[in-house]
Amino acid sequence: MAGLFQPAAGVPGGAAVALDEVEISILRSLAVQLLELIGPGPGADEAGGEQDPLAALMTDGPTEPPSDPALARLFPDAYGGPGVGGDEKTREAAAEFRRYTENDLRARKREDGLAVVRTLDSLAPAGEGGAVLTLTPEQSRRWLGALNDLRLAIGARLEIADDEDGDELYALPDGDPRKPMVMAYLWLGALQESLVETLAP
Repeated sequence: MAGLFQPAAGVPGGAAVALDEVEISILRSLAVQLLELIGPGPGADEAGGEQDPLAALMTDGPTEPPSDPALARLFPDAYGGPGVGGDEKTREAAAEFRRYTENDLRARKREDGLAVVRTLDSLAPAGEGGAVLTLTPEQSRRWLGALNDLRLAIGARLEIADDEDGDELYALPDGDPRKPMVMAYLWLGALQESLVETLAP
C-alpha cells in the first residue's frame, strides 16, 4: 500500500492518489464503520434515513461523554470535564458545552465520512483493478477530517495513548490479531500526512 497523495493535475488546490482495489475496499469499509460508530444523528427517521434539519436544530445534544472509548476519543470533554476531572463548575461547563456542540460536531464528522464513501464510489477503474482518486480542495478537507477520525477511533481500540504505545504495537508479530488494525492505523497516518503536505501552501 504505497500510494500517497500528490497535487492533482488540473485541479488547483486539489490532491490525487492512486489506489488499488484492495485499498479502495479497505478505505470504504473503514469509512462505513466510522459512520456506523458516529450514528445517524438527531432528526433521522426511524429507518436511519434522511435527517430533518429543523428537528436536528431543536434537539439538544448529550451532556455526558460517550462510554465507548472510540467515541470518547472522537468527542472529548471540553475544559477537563467529567471524564478528565476538574471541579464541579468545570464539569458543569463541559456538560453545557457538549450539550450545544456535540450534535454539530457529529454532523460534521458524518459528512466527512460520507464524502469518503461517495468519492470512492464515484471512482472509475483505471486498469488492473486500480483507480486514481482526485479530490477538490473541499473534498480534501473532508478527507483530512475523516482520516483523522479513523486514526483516533482505531488508536482508541488499540489503546494507543502516546508514541511509546505505538512503538510497541508496530513490532507486533504477524500472528497477533491486532496486526491488521495496526497496519491500517499506520497506512491511514501516511495518507493523512501526505494529504497535509500536498495541501500545505
